[in-house]
Amino acid sequence: MILSCQNISKSFGTDEILKNVSFHIEENEKAAVVGINGAGKSTLLKIIMKQENPDEGEVTLAKDKTIGYLAQYQDVSGHHTIYEEVLDSKRDIIEMEERLRDMETQMNTLSGEALEQLLDTYHKLSHEFEQVNGYAYRSEVTGILKGLGFTEEEFDKKMSELSGGQKTRVSLGKLLVTKPDILLLDEPTNHLDIESIRWLETFLMNYKGAVLIVSHDRYFLDRVVSKVVEIFQHKGYVYQGNYSDYAKKKAAIRAAMIKQYYNQQREIRHQEEVIAKLKSFNREKSIKRAESREKLLDKIERIEKPTEDNTDIRIVLEPNVVSGNDVLKVEGLAKAFPPLQLFSGINFEVKRGERVALIGNNGTGKTTILKIINELISPDAGTVTLGSNVHIGYYDQEHQQLHMEKTIFDEIADDYPNLNNTKVRNVLAAFLFTDDDVYKRIEDLSGGERGRVALAKLMLSDVNFLILDEPTNHLDITSKEILEEALKSYTGTVFFVSHDRYFINQTATRILELTGETVVNYIGNYDYYLEKHDQMVALYVKKPEDEAQTEASVKETAQKVDWQTQKAEQARIRKIENALKRAEEKIAELEEKIASIDAECAKPEVAVNSAKLGELTKQQSEYQEELEKQYEVWEELSMELDA
Repeated sequence: MILSCQNISKSFGTDEILKNVSFHIEENEKAAVVGINGAGKSTLLKIIMKQENPDEGEVTLAKDKTIGYLAQYQDVSGHHTIYEEVLDSKRDIIEMEERLRDMETQMNTLSGEALEQLLDTYHKLSHEFEQVNGYAYRSEVTGILKGLGFTEEEFDKKMSELSGGQKTRVSLGKLLVTKPDILLLDEPTNHLDIESIRWLETFLMNYKGAVLIVSHDRYFLDRVVSKVVEIFQHKGYVYQGNYSDYAKKKAAIRAAMIKQYYNQQREIRHQEEVIAKLKSFNREKSIKRAESREKLLDKIERIEKPTEDNTDIRIVLEPNVVSGNDVLKVEGLAKAFPPLQLFSGINFEVKRGERVALIGNNGTGKTTILKIINELISPDAGTVTLGSNVHIGYYDQEHQQLHMEKTIFDEIADDYPNLNNTKVRNVLAAFLFTDDDVYKRIEDLSGGERGRVALAKLMLSDVNFLILDEPTNHLDITSKEILEEALKSYTGTVFFVSHDRYFINQTATRILELTGETVVNYIGNYDYYLEKHDQMVALYVKKPEDEAQTEASVKETAQKVDWQTQKAEQARIRKIENALKRAEEKIAELEEKIASIDAECAKPEVAVNSAKLGELTKQQSEYQEELEKQYEVWEELSMELDA
């Protein structure tokens, strides 16, 4: 056991947050903490990190174990570049390397016993340097930064120039580079695109230490964790398995608890009826029997009715006007922000009743496409045509049409006077506004809270074509599930951008991937996309000799990937494997040469020959430099093969 939390309780004033929460984490175990927003998940992590003190309970970290923590919000600044900031996390290895270089310089000036002592120290430090992967630490930093979505061109950006999301990614990179025995991650997938999230999944699954994650990303949790700690109504409940296992077990437990509750209620009513009947006889013997039954009834430990936040809330979306079958047609669309060309020659259509997800890496132009469709910006080329009777409802976190002076309740009630108070409260509860929260003024809300109000308004509107930009940001899992059910039963059309793969999987009937300045069409949900992506990408991405890929050919390709594609993919994999093998052979050869020089330097007759030592050291340094390059080649090929 590496971490133990025993009976953790915490209140802020009269608000009880955590009550007797207990769980433990084993070495190398990957676990999640889940619960609605405000349940106390982040507070629990802060208590573990001793940034908050519990009112009761104890946190125990195993002896000599290190712990690393990524908070949701980072305020990293300074004169360092991105690369320097992450590289600085390897300060102990950098200092070790500097000491080795200093020793190599000193070897040219020493002889005899002094040189022998220095060589002995040098060999010990070299071995230690090798044990901590010293020869590849720069490659490791580069690989982690690329994995988190930074391009090499961005490595030289100053920390002071970065957005909040970029700073969080840098902080995550620093943490992953340091490799503590247990990682505490609070919403680590925020600010990551899908490709970076997939990279992080692989990293954490192979991580040698333990990991404790707070996240609303269900797909991510399914892939990474094997234990779930749920914070529900202040208490902690531990479930073995990933998120899907937890959801099934919780549903089964809840069903059993409800059955148990109603069985007891039925028994209580029966006993009360018997007692009333006995008393109605008004005889001493029957009254005594009634009193005896009352005493037994009083001793029963009453089961509380199981409750679930938002469990009965459903949002029903039903447009008043039915659109034509052709909802949206995009032809030859192009947009650039020089010198960056986002996309060109894009063609696609959206039909009535479809739920189409637009996915792609950060910076590829997904939000730009939504803004062009909504006439917020103009394309450089191409046309966007809406079908007959199409009425757009657009959710854009940057352009929320809210009245700053109104309360949340009035913002909804004034726009929808036909809704009664209960209906308004139910809708707001689905988007995490309960009790007195509904009377907060819009101007006093955070950006995320305003986004939720805007989404709630949009869900109630009479539009028949919903265009949504990252609708699940700032929603907890329960609210996401409510939104998913609403969209699945929606008879209108939906076009949305999201990096929430579970949400995409639940709602999308088709996926458009924005990649290589064009769009690739997948007729299915996210699981289908994953299955076909590697096969499709070679056929899809625009090549100079094949500038125009039409929507018709896209559909045909998506539905029919033949054996030739599979054969080509297998050949590509074999090519990578052969290159990987050659790199491994070269590494082994260089390591053997370096070891041979080490052995030569250890000979007494060489130890006193400074000229010979200098020559050998120079040669070893050249081999070492070549070895580091080969490590980088090997690492890149390995990552390509894994992908």
